[in-house]
Amino acid sequence: MKAVIRGVELDHEQFGQGRDFVWGHGLTSSIVSEDELGLFDFDMLRAVATVLRYDARGHGRSGSTPDSAGYHWRALAEDQLALADHLGIGAYVAGGASMGCASALHAAVMAPGRVRGLVLVIPPTAWDTRAAQTDIYTAMAELVAAGDHETLLAAAAARPSPDPYEDDPYWGERFERVLKTTEPERLARVFRGAVTTDLPTPDQIAGIDAPTLILAWTGDPGHPVSTAARLQELIPHAQLALASTPQGLAGWTQRVVDLLDSLD
Repeated sequence: MKAVIRGVELDHEQFGQGRDFVWGHGLTSSIVSEDELGLFDFDMLRAVATVLRYDARGHGRSGSTPDSAGYHWRALAEDQLALADHLGIGAYVAGGASMGCASALHAAVMAPGRVRGLVLVIPPTAWDTRAAQTDIYTAMAELVAAGDHETLLAAAAARPSPDPYEDDPYWGERFERVLKTTEPERLARVFRGAVTTDLPTPDQIAGIDAPTLILAWTGDPGHPVSTAARLQELIPHAQLALASTPQGLAGWTQRVVDLLDSLD
C-alpha cells in the first residue's frame, strides 16, 4: 500500500490484530531487506499486535525528496506520526532498528501521550560518539555520488560484522545489493541526511515515561553498546538485553511479544 505523507509517497503494510505496533527499519534498509535479514519473526508479532511497517522516505519502495533536512530523525518521526494519523492509529507502541529506533525515540519525545511503549533495537551512535559516524556518512555520500562503488565496498568490507553475524557469509552482500539497486543520488541523499542528525538530548529522553525494551548486539561500532546502556540509564524501568550470538538474537522476538502482552 502507498500513501502520500508530508509530501512523499510512503510504501507500507499493516497486518495482525491487537495493540498497534509501528515499526521502522534502519538506514539503507527496507521492509524487503529486513525480511531477508530475518531479525524478527513478524508472524509471531501479528498474533499479539496490529503491526504497521513502512519504508522510510528515500528507502525501499517509498519516494525520495531532495532536502537533507527531510532525513533528520526528527523529520522521520514526523513522517511516522503522520502516517499513523492517515491510518487512524491513535496510541501505539513505537519500535525500530537503528534509524528506526531513533525515529521511535523522537516520536516519543514529540508525542509522549501517543507513544505508549518503545522497542529500541540496535540503538545507533549518539551524542559523544556521533561525530565519528557522521564523518563516515559524509565520505560514503561522496563516494556514492561519484559512483565509486569499489572504494565504498572495500571500506565496508574492512568493517567487522556484528558479533551475532560474524559467521554469516551474506552480511556484506546485503550492502553490495543496496549499492547496485539504488539510484546513486537517492542513496547519497540518505547518507547526507544521516550526517545532520542525532538522538534527542539526554534530558529529553529522561522525560520519556513509557515501558521500554532495548535490544542491542555487540561488536558493532556503528551501534555501540554504550548508547544502549545510556538509554537504559535515562529511561525509567527500561529493560536491556544484549546479544553476541545468533542464539541470542533468536530470543528477541519473544521479548517483544512479552512487552506487547504486558501492555494489554
